[in-house]
Amino acid sequence: MRRALAFLTPIGGAVEPSPDAVRWFPIAGLVIGGAVGVVWWVGTRYWPPAVAAALAVVADLALTGMLHLDGLVDAADALLPPLPRERRLDVMADPAVGAFGVAAAISALLLRLSALAAMSPAPLLVAAVWCASRTVMAWAIGAVPYARPGGLATAFMGHTTRVVAGGILLAVFVGVLGRGATGALAVGACVFGGSAVVNFARRRIDGFTGDVLGAAGMIGETIGLLVAAGRW
Repeated sequence: MRRALAFLTPIGGAVEPSPDAVRWFPIAGLVIGGAVGVVWWVGTRYWPPAVAAALAVVADLALTGMLHLDGLVDAADALLPPLPRERRLDVMADPAVGAFGVAAAISALLLRLSALAAMSPAPLLVAAVWCASRTVMAWAIGAVPYARPGGLATAFMGHTTRVVAGGILLAVFVGVLGRGATGALAVGACVFGGSAVVNFARRRIDGFTGDVLGAAGMIGETIGLLVAAGRW
């Protein structure tokens, strides 16, 4: 668990990466999402919905050390413009931020804030969606080639079929507890959105990177929240 938290958040300190940590990814997502959901729930007791939603978004950024947001920015700058494969990997490794990354980050944060503000607080729903997003990361690590040799995520690569199956079941179960059928639908939307990002990266750079994992998590979670907030 500590190794999973060390990779997914600033929590856990410096530890040696290991494939065994991947089995804890869904649980780590559940814990992080649960904490974000609690901040959202407590915030609505003292502030209007928009302020409580903003506090939840900030709490997520703090708990993840903005690692996934940074991944979204880098992945957007690298994958969206018309570039050759080698140039995409160079752009992804460049700490500079371009227009595509800025637009992606602002869009994701605004959509997350708006979706949370439109719903009554449901900590279990957030926990389920965050669990699903980390399960997608585990799936990518086990099923998709790594695009760049020697990167940090290579230390986690291994067989993850059981992890993915267990993570999806856990996310759906918690989602149903939190918001019934809508919670299960939000989990499915998160899995679909995150997987679509990974598959898009596979077409562009022949695999995934750590930034792609972060982008998949951010996009999947955002889509899951939007589906949960929809008027179906």
